[in-house]
Amino acid sequence: MDTPATGLTFRDATDADVDALVALVESAYRGDSSRAGWTTEADLLDGQRTDPEGVLEVIKSPDSRLLTVELDGRIVACCQLEHRGDHAYFGMFAVSPALQGGGVGKAVLAEAERRCRQAWGVGEMHMTVISVREDLIAWYERRGYRRTGRTSPFPYGDERFGIPLRADLEFELLVKKLG
Repeated sequence: MDTPATGLTFRDATDADVDALVALVESAYRGDSSRAGWTTEADLLDGQRTDPEGVLEVIKSPDSRLLTVELDGRIVACCQLEHRGDHAYFGMFAVSPALQGGGVGKAVLAEAERRCRQAWGVGEMHMTVISVREDLIAWYERRGYRRTGRTSPFPYGDERFGIPLRADLEFELLVKKLG
């Protein structure tokens, strides 16, 4: 979609946003609705991507915020930002499948990096990405993230993170220096 990423408003999530945020994350990663965008994990994982308890935990954590992005009064994107000492962690990133490819994700990532530098004074942003997601990793690399080769296991058997459809899933750490 060629919609420019203008008119976006950014705010921290509140308890009242939990259901809308769960629906957004699920729509971006799981099931047939996710296939409308390019970030789908539907061929890798079944089951849920998150749940209300997981979203509420991020909202309530003193070291985290769930950046919520609205367009015309509706939630269209989000990401978790967590202060971890000298760096920030970026996770739970979702953009509505109908808006993917139009610059919304790029705008959200840039705003997340700006907020982490400003609020916490951190010099790096870290994230973990499923290592077989080459297209997604390439997208992050075009935005200055680098692969570290450092991996961590996928939580097989913990259905809160989904039901794996293949046996070779693991997370790779990506890092970007924040200028």
